[in-house]
Amino acid sequence: MFFEGYGFHGTSFEQTYRCYPASFIDKPQLESGDKIIMPPSALDRLASLHIDYPMLFELRNPATERVSHCGVLEFIAEEGMIYVPYWMMENMLLQEGDAVKVKNATLPKGEYVKLQPHTMDFLDISNPKAILETTLRNFSCLTTGDSIMVAYNNKKYYIDIVETKPSSAISIIETDCEVDFAAPLDYKEPEKPVPSSIPSSSKAPAQVEEEPATEEPKFNPFTGVGRRLDGKPLKYSEAPNPSNNAKEKASAITSSKQQPTVPTSSSGASRQPSGKLVFGANSSHAPKESPKVAAKAAPTEPPKKEEPKFQAFSGKKYSLKD
Repeated sequence: MFFEGYGFHGTSFEQTYRCYPASFIDKPQLESGDKIIMPPSALDRLASLHIDYPMLFELRNPATERVSHCGVLEFIAEEGMIYVPYWMMENMLLQEGDAVKVKNATLPKGEYVKLQPHTMDFLDISNPKAILETTLRNFSCLTTGDSIMVAYNNKKYYIDIVETKPSSAISIIETDCEVDFAAPLDYKEPEKPVPSSIPSSSKAPAQVEEEPATEEPKFNPFTGVGRRLDGKPLKYSEAPNPSNNAKEKASAITSSKQQPTVPTSSSGASRQPSGKLVFGANSSHAPKESPKVAAKAAPTEPPKKEEPKFQAFSGKKYSLKD
């Protein structure tokens, strides 16, 4: 019996069948895997061929050239018909009763697969890894570009097969395969906070005017004005500059406080200027007339108009000996 190319030829199995969804037969477990139901004549032909087990097949839609891969569950379908999970028919763009080519295939064991859920709801499952491992036990192979269906808690989750290694179609029977997940199709990156509008005046960096550093006052000893004991004005009337070094300050102070040297002879007593007091042993030899002579020798220059200053011993003069 032949049905649209139905017949056995060559050393490989390749036939064309009419496909129908699993709802046409009382086999609901078909929807949770990738296995199909084939007619008994296919089993007879496969038994006579030297093919690898477990049996894997390539499904091809001649109208759209969409390709997928699957395994076989039973050989109880009517001749010329196969029953396929509905999610596989959707991947291959097949309708009920469309023709599909079935060919035996040998696939390498999978090493890596990358999955991408359609919605983020799949990630909300308490343990998606365990659910995925349980579901893939019903699968024989995976094909790049397919969308498998994972049923959990009365809800269907669709997952795309983004990438498989070492080939575009792999066998996942009794193999350790590394699984990676891509971001769900409806995933949206969180929007970055938009900075609030800043007035143009504040965009420019604020220029802080640095105040000139005020020097802390330092201790400057002997910053006053020196006074002579005889009341005569000093050679300089202004106070020495505080910025001068310590040696200049010390010399200015010592010159202002320096007292006259005591003469070593009685002849030097008559040459002492008026207004000075002489203490010591040599003061007894001073003649009585020395104060009067000194008074007469006082300069009679007209007084200079100067600002009032401190004058020491500006009163009357008396000799220590009367």
